[in-house]
Amino acid sequence: MASQLAQVEDPALEPGVRDRLLSRLLEDRATQYGDRQFLNFANERSISYRELNETANRFANGLLALGLGKGKKIAVMLPNCPEYLFILFGAARIGAVTVPINTAYKGALLEHLLSNSDAELLVIDEQYLNSLAEIGNSLRQLKTVLLYPEQGINERQFPGNWQTLNLDVLHESSKEKPQSDIRHTDTVMILYTGGTTGPSKGVVMSNHFYYFYAYLVSTSIGYTVNDVSYTCMPLFHINAQIGSIVSALYAGAQVALYKRFSASTFWEEIRSSKATVFLGMGAVGNILAKGAPHSGDSNNQVRLAVIVPPPEDLEGFERRFGFRVVYETFGMTEGLIIPPKLCEPRRRGCCGKPIKDYEVRIVDDDDLPLPPGEVGELVFRPSQPYTMMSGYYKMPEATLEAFRNLWFHTGDLGYLDREGFLYYAGRKKDAIRRRGENISAYEIESVVNQHAKVLESAAIAVPSELGEDDVKIVVVLNPGAELTETELLRFCESRMAYFMVPRYVEFRDALPKNPSQRIEKYKLRAENITEKTWDRVQHGLELKR
Repeated sequence: MASQLAQVEDPALEPGVRDRLLSRLLEDRATQYGDRQFLNFANERSISYRELNETANRFANGLLALGLGKGKKIAVMLPNCPEYLFILFGAARIGAVTVPINTAYKGALLEHLLSNSDAELLVIDEQYLNSLAEIGNSLRQLKTVLLYPEQGINERQFPGNWQTLNLDVLHESSKEKPQSDIRHTDTVMILYTGGTTGPSKGVVMSNHFYYFYAYLVSTSIGYTVNDVSYTCMPLFHINAQIGSIVSALYAGAQVALYKRFSASTFWEEIRSSKATVFLGMGAVGNILAKGAPHSGDSNNQVRLAVIVPPPEDLEGFERRFGFRVVYETFGMTEGLIIPPKLCEPRRRGCCGKPIKDYEVRIVDDDDLPLPPGEVGELVFRPSQPYTMMSGYYKMPEATLEAFRNLWFHTGDLGYLDREGFLYYAGRKKDAIRRRGENISAYEIESVVNQHAKVLESAAIAVPSELGEDDVKIVVVLNPGAELTETELLRFCESRMAYFMVPRYVEFRDALPKNPSQRIEKYKLRAENITEKTWDRVQHGLELKR
């Protein structure tokens, strides 16, 4: 039956540019596929295209009744669940702006995101209420809190002017499509990325950019109506939200959504959901590769996996599990210049060739272009309007800095070969990537430096045995102060997301600095792990999530 369904046309032909809206995409697919299953949530709930569209209408009408409308911000702090999608599409239908929040955030970072985004309404799972209560009095803009699931709220935890309700109230609204006036240029989402030399920045995504991003992933991977797209990655990330779900929606495919990644249940979920495509990031590939071999490893229906970075033994991984792996891609929340695509012949270490929708250069420190083969910073700019981010929310200086000299500066190093293929060569910016999460060194240091016994600190990335990075913090104590590594990390644990807590700690008498007294982190990175470095994994210190 699925093979008889019509394929989706290129959006360059249908719909027109001004109709490229997230809400329009869902409405069109619901009309096209009706009662066909779209979402299988953890083998517990099945939701059709029609049901998703009607529930989005209910949530849209319910949000309108709560005072949310065009341009208003709704923050979402939920684990993976269908309600996440109901909110996303419901908000988009009335022109409201969704602000996904990493569920591990707490303290000053959580306060920054909720305050900076101007969120007036927050949808939050009850397990994160303590984190909210700790910062509640500082959130001036917030007016309404919707709790998921059904348990009541102890209103004494929160400021008295907040309206506190259960999320179920949105299900009770009309399923009729609400009236709205939405343009493709309107903002549909603000997605926060890890800061480098400052606080996390909110990437402003227009409807057209969001739609375009999904289109690029869908057509590059080659999603069809016969595919089942599996994801267990968190929905507050662009990887799961656009790469696995909205791009599958674009193609009329089905989605198998699970709550979280677990190496022990991953393959059973892949088999039971009949997944044909999955996307993984961070250490997923190496974690799966390190699992004990089994005679049924290739017993799955997967045809293609996108895993970045790829497993160390890529060819062995493919032979063992029986499918091809795509690792050729380069993108960020701000723009996707190389959508995931299987390139032949393969070039190890190559990200692929940038698409025609972007102009790409490798430049030196003066933004002058470098010849093929020379390493420099990767910069790009779009050839069509609204095909990348619109800027950083309420951060005009950061936006201008990123777009200086009319090019967007990625902060990543690389080179182009003579055929135009891009090779990644590391980070220029002061950022850390651990288990698929972008981590701000600045934000780690901000927390560590709050400790009364700490004079100053420097957070750096060190290579992880699972791929990507682990976090090391180099600390200088106040004169005469004494502090153990465990005491410092427990201090961090209560004030930052678990994945940000450093694995390695090293106390020093001083940090290397240049004549301007700026910390020379390149020297610390070159030293990597030393004899004085303390490893919490080696010492058996476990973190609470």
